[in-house]
Order: sequence, then C-alpha cells, then structure tokens
Amino acid sequence: MNIKVLVVDDSAFMRKVISEILTSASGIEVIATARNGREAVEKTNTLKPDVITMDIDMPEMDGLAALKIIMKECPTPVLMVSAHTQTGAEDTLKSFEYGAIDFIAKPGGSISLNLKDSKDEIITKVKAAAQVDVKKMKKNSKKQTSSKPLILKPRSKFALRKIVTIGSSTGGPSALEEVITKLPGDLPAPVLVVQHMPPDFTKSLAERLNRISAIEVREAKDGDMIQEGLVLIAPGDYHMELKNVKIGTEQIEMVRLNQRPRELGVRPCANIMIKSVASLHGKTSVSVILTGMGNDGTEGLKAIKSAGGQTIVQDKETSLIYGMPKSAVDAGVADYVVPLGRIAQKIVECI
Repeated sequence: MNIKVLVVDDSAFMRKVISEILTSASGIEVIATARNGREAVEKTNTLKPDVITMDIDMPEMDGLAALKIIMKECPTPVLMVSAHTQTGAEDTLKSFEYGAIDFIAKPGGSISLNLKDSKDEIITKVKAAAQVDVKKMKKNSKKQTSSKPLILKPRSKFALRKIVTIGSSTGGPSALEEVITKLPGDLPAPVLVVQHMPPDFTKSLAERLNRISAIEVREAKDGDMIQEGLVLIAPGDYHMELKNVKIGTEQIEMVRLNQRPRELGVRPCANIMIKSVASLHGKTSVSVILTGMGNDGTEGLKAIKSAGGQTIVQDKETSLIYGMPKSAVDAGVADYVVPLGRIAQKIVECI
C-alpha cells in the first residue's frame, strides 16, 4: 500500500517540486497539497494522510501553529520543511517540541530552486516517517521522568577521568534534550556529540540546549579543548575527531574538524568521532547511541568495546526510529539497552 502524503507550502513552485520528487518514488502517493496551515489542518482531518511535509513560514497560519493543532486533533507524522537560515533552524527546533518527526532543509532559501538535489534524502525521510507511531511517541514523552539534573555521588580522587560520546540522528534533537538537560553541571567528564544535521541547525541546537541545561553546551570549533562539564556538538557538514596534538613540549587533546568525504552518507559521522575517542581513552570511554536511521555508530561502539569501554543504547520502545540503536544491538556491542528517560542516569553511573 502506498504512503499517502499531504504536501503543504505557500509556494506553488515548491508544492510542485516536492510533489514531483515524492511521486517519482515507488510506494509514495501525494494525495493532496495545501497552501497554508489552515488548509493543512482541514485536509489532515478529512484525508488522514500517512505523512505530511509542512513548510514553516506561511501566511494565514504558519507551519508551527498548524503542527500544534494537527498533533492534538489528528496525530500524524510531520516533516518540517525549513529554510536553511538561523531563523529557520530555531523554528525547526521548536517544531520538535510540538511533535515533528524530522525536517527537510531547503538549501536555497524559502523558494529553493535546487531542492531536487535533496531528492534521495526527502524520499528516505518520508518513508521513515511513515513507520513512526506518533501515538506511541506522545505516550513515551509523557513517561519521561523529571528533567531536573542528577546529583553526583562523591568520587574517589584516584578515579580515572572518563569521556562520553553520543551519536544520534532522526528524533535526536528531542532525545538529546531529554538526556543532556538531566546531566549535572559538574559532570566529571567531557561529552562529545554527533547529531546528523546541516550547518546553522547544529548551532541553534547547541544554543538551545545550553539555555535549558545545567551543563555547558557549545557547538564545537576546530582546536577546542575538551573539559569536564562541557558538551561539544559537532557542527553540521564537518566530521569531528579527538586528536592528541603536540604543542611545544606538551601533548594536548583537542577537537579537530574536517570535511573529508561523507561516511555512510553523513557528515558529521558518529563512527569517526567515537573511534577517535576509543583510540585515545580506551576503557575510560562511555559511548551512547540514540534514535536514528541507518547504522552510524555501530563501528564506533565496536571500537569502544574492543578498547574496554562501556556502551549504552536507547531501547526500541522509546526510539523514534529504531535504526542506529538496533544496528548496535544486533552487532552485540550494547552493554546497556536503556529507555530514553534513564539514559542520563546510566551515563552518570558509568562515570
């Protein structure tokens, strides 16, 4: 049975382009289009699409207002279509609070003449969104425990310094919020994060998490030093590695960014980041894989396990997309399979 899609955009050109991209794929059918949020709400209630692609900036009723109503009246997997700007990134992150599954970035602004360059990504995301049970997603969000930061137990002064890595993709921004806002500000470990997102979006994600978390969160810059109580998020379109760099007579660990070719179709790639940490920190590494499509992170966790470190994987029940976690579990490299609401606690226990 075909995936029934409602395409929502105030631009006739964009409705046409997105519809052509989707109908070119087998198993997808565009059943209707809408010019604004008000029409989107009406057609969602009437036609019951399987997936909605929703522009954010529209007249009469914008995409965020429509999303809130749809998730209340007729819960449906929604992919936000966002301009590749700072404002677009901030609105996209807000949409995850309202229940959006994922987003599609318009590379050329609100009227994106080169959107067809993202054809494969759009088709893949629509097919993934169709598999999401939004009712289960809402139920899981209600189950999450308080987001108050955890309290650390006193540690031995002889304890080895730990380092935490986190990899996530589809559903990751909301999952990262659930985890990072619970980490204590004095966490005795640095945290490195790879979230599959374009530039601008990772910057907005870091800024938002920093505002609402006890622990400090920043988008990583080349040459950043890692330090306890600091979360560094890989910038979109850059691989991030931890390197041992000689400065004068000292060996110093620092973050290095590069734009080498994509791995597994993504940049940043979690495997690259996690393996670099495993090679330097071995058994003092704690690596986490959250919700997402594909299998990025599995090879990284293999390296962590081989080096004697610990691995944590989000469970199926709370994963928006059980792709990356499932790959790690199937490969036998998950020490702990944990519901999202308890992952921060497990990180603290491992440290």
